[in-house]
Amino acid sequence: MEGNELYSFRIIASVGGARSCYIEAIQEAKKGNLEEAKGLVAEGEAMFIEGHKAHSEMIQKEAAGEFEASGLLLMHAEDQLMSAEGFKTIAEEFIDVYDRLLVVEERLSHL
Repeated sequence: MEGNELYSFRIIASVGGARSCYIEAIQEAKKGNLEEAKGLVAEGEAMFIEGHKAHSEMIQKEAAGEFEASGLLLMHAEDQLMSAEGFKTIAEEFIDVYDRLLVVEERLSHL
């Protein structure tokens, strides 16, 4: 495997791991483990960056004429990249909501 296939699989593997971290972060936030959730988002972000780097390298190589980056595998990789980015946003929003709920619950418990 070489060229665009290798880059596509690097993207898919990296952002797939990132998306899994984001989903797990939501689950941890739901349990009230906000610090764990934030750590998972950070872990996912590191994986996402690796996928984004591979995507950027691929674009640069295509622009330099080193290889033609096209095909169904690349489209899937880019779809996974965008999906993971969306999951990160959703995870961060859920963490914020659960954080606010915990604050409200704590205030209510003191009444």
